[in-house]
Amino acid sequence: MRIIELTQDTKRDLLGTLLKRSPNNYGSYEVTVADIVNDVRTRGDEALCAYTERFDHCLLTKDTMRVTREEMEEAYTQIDDEFIRVMKASAANIRAYHEKQLRTSWFDAKPDGTILGQRILPLATAGIYVPGGKAAYPSSLLMNAVTARVAGVERILICTPPGKDGKVVPATLVAADICGIDEIYKCGGAQAIAAMAFGTDTIPKVEKITGPGNIFVALAKKAVFGYVSIDSIAGPSEILVLADESANPRYIAADLLSQAEHDEMASAILITTDRTLAEAVSAEVDAFTQTLSRKEIIQKSLDDYGYILIADNMEDAISAVNEIASEHLEILTRNPFEVMTKIRNAGAIFLGEYSSEPLGDYYAGPNHVLPTNGTAKFFSPLNVDDFMKKTSIISYSQEALARAHKDIELFAEKEGLTAHANSIKVRFIK
Repeated sequence: MRIIELTQDTKRDLLGTLLKRSPNNYGSYEVTVADIVNDVRTRGDEALCAYTERFDHCLLTKDTMRVTREEMEEAYTQIDDEFIRVMKASAANIRAYHEKQLRTSWFDAKPDGTILGQRILPLATAGIYVPGGKAAYPSSLLMNAVTARVAGVERILICTPPGKDGKVVPATLVAADICGIDEIYKCGGAQAIAAMAFGTDTIPKVEKITGPGNIFVALAKKAVFGYVSIDSIAGPSEILVLADESANPRYIAADLLSQAEHDEMASAILITTDRTLAEAVSAEVDAFTQTLSRKEIIQKSLDDYGYILIADNMEDAISAVNEIASEHLEILTRNPFEVMTKIRNAGAIFLGEYSSEPLGDYYAGPNHVLPTNGTAKFFSPLNVDDFMKKTSIISYSQEALARAHKDIELFAEKEGLTAHANSIKVRFIK
């Protein structure tokens, strides 16, 4: 891996390079995506079947688009019992963590007859996109579906592309069953997002769409935002490790590569105050890369978006961490909990040498759907609130409004909205 000094110039150049990975910079695909979305909105199932044949090389009809119960049961015969056990354990951890996020409606009644409050209800429907083929991630299905279930969403459906044989990845079906979801449609890409956003004869319109996907899926989610809610427009995966001389270079190298293997645009960065550690990590990365199955992808990722930055001091290192605002941040220092208090921007923070990033991907319980491309400065991980909606409650008695009506009328009149003022005033004209 390249080793460079951390300066204002190198930090600025690095941020510019990372931002080029954002889906917002792939406008050349937006016209294609818009055409697909509009076609599905117009032609519905007919367009879905046509795109499934074109992109997935699978012939489907509206009658064969939904996964059957028999297919769900068959999937269990293709997955070993130990993996099923692990998925169930993961789901239990995700559920336990997200149950702590639940909030209830509240009301505040005062003696003068004023009642203010907030009513919190789950969304009625949610659609989860699940990639298929080599990019199938049942862990992401669990993260999305369990969170929606905890929130209380009544109807959850899944769209996922079929293989050429018309079947869905077995692990996806088993993960869905673990979450109690049996409404699964064989439909992928931008066309699946459009179907969930606008509805077809077969696939119902949902209120929120979540789940990862390729650039076409990301841009389709961007295109339908406003017609439905979405989780985020996610960019490529990224990891940042903040370490001092006490860290284990072998662990750091392994953790950096855990994200670099996702795809060629993934980012892996180490920021350290110790050059000896930096050089050791670089050597370990080179050695590990030669032994890993996705070494071509890893090498491309490291060549384009892999960095080891050497900072003069920990304060400068922490400042850079907050500027980069990485999706995943590992803190491998002598006092990681103390350092953590100085971090403002990160999707998920992993503390200590036995809290490697894949722990969060698969098992610990916090959601692994995280903000990318610096958006951790203002976005949060997927959580229960993403599947809830809040309604303000306002009730004033005559006595309460009588004390406030002249203030309200004055405010409205100052804004030139006399009908607003009159709406209050008529209640006190004798």
